[in-house]
Amino acid sequence: MTHSSHLPRLTCLLALGLVSEVARAGGIFIYEAGQEGMGLANAGAAALATDPSVLMNNPAGLSQLPGTQINANGQVLLGHIRFSRDSGNQFDGNEGGNALQYLPGASFFISHQLDERSSIGFGSYGNFGLALDYDDDWAGRYFTQEAAIIGVSLQPTYAYKITDDLSVGIGPRLMYAYYRTEVGINNNLLGLADRPDGQLEYKDTDVGTGVNLGLLYRLNERTVLGLAYTSKVDLEFKDRPKLDDISNPLLNVALNRINVNDLEVDMEVPQTVLLSAAYDLDSQWKLLSSLGWQQWSQFGKIGVEVDADNVDASRSVDRQYKDTWHVSVGAQYQLSRQVRWNMGVAYDSSMVDDSDRTVDLPTAETWRFATGVNYTVEEGLDLHLAYTLIWLGDMEVDQTKRRSGTTLSGTYENAAIHAIGGGAVWRF
Repeated sequence: MTHSSHLPRLTCLLALGLVSEVARAGGIFIYEAGQEGMGLANAGAAALATDPSVLMNNPAGLSQLPGTQINANGQVLLGHIRFSRDSGNQFDGNEGGNALQYLPGASFFISHQLDERSSIGFGSYGNFGLALDYDDDWAGRYFTQEAAIIGVSLQPTYAYKITDDLSVGIGPRLMYAYYRTEVGINNNLLGLADRPDGQLEYKDTDVGTGVNLGLLYRLNERTVLGLAYTSKVDLEFKDRPKLDDISNPLLNVALNRINVNDLEVDMEVPQTVLLSAAYDLDSQWKLLSSLGWQQWSQFGKIGVEVDADNVDASRSVDRQYKDTWHVSVGAQYQLSRQVRWNMGVAYDSSMVDDSDRTVDLPTAETWRFATGVNYTVEEGLDLHLAYTLIWLGDMEVDQTKRRSGTTLSGTYENAAIHAIGGGAVWRF
């Protein structure tokens, strides 16, 4: 939609865009939910059914769980996401601080075996989104200051054994999503100086639906294969942006001429495919692997731009996102009757080229190095603890305002996330 005015010289670009955590699987899916499998870096996630959390990755896995089982988990993500300016930067302000200090999370799963063939379950988990929080007066404040996209899924699940070797599962998914962003507004336009920044805030919630489907097949006594599909979830955020401290009269006139009521930010949580394998090497060692695909190319036409040069309002911004690939390998080692040791390594391709990287979503190719331990306290009660290093390395940013041509330039050096999680499984 486009609106015109008689302020052709006024230059101001305000962006509302999706922002999220950097601890993601190629995009902003989070493999870590505090579950035991967190210590495997997603290796074997669609083939390994040791507790009810498997429904998050492959609903068919519930068919392998006897009786009634309950799994409760907690975790915290600790980030090192710091921007450093370089000689090409043209914005004043500080470097923003650590944009992701910590974020807690929790998940809950339950399964129940109805009979020899059928099982049901339910899961509540958040494996999509996170948040970034920069200093308000940092150099990139006109691109973003603070934003969050959080998605929590509620998933009832049904699994059925077609044969002793083949199972299927389905899990309708209800996602409750919260979106919020803040961005600074430059009041010092057209020669007007020494005016403090204004601010734009936008927030809303929405509910979307999707479905998880899965197959589980025992190839032989030692090998299990899992194939899982997750459908897309459409989300639509619709709110009137809140504008504060707009002290430039020409800018205020231009913004008032734009129809900014009920601006929409549409998002498509991408569909995914995951193929996993689990192989019993011997009585102590189990080898695991996964190969996955995520359709982030459909996620990219998001956000809102308000261009006060001709007072244009574009309801979408194409961030040039692309589909991503995931590969992981891992192993479980049964140290003793009570102790099981998990380990895994994973790689995810980047959802954006280096030239298209932005400070509201500074993503890159990602490496995961994970380990964890499961301890059987007594029959019917297991405890687990896991750690994952999510490594993004150095991420260069060269982001320019369209109208003014002013550039924010720098690097996120040694960007990383530390994920620590744990929980318990009760079996009845």
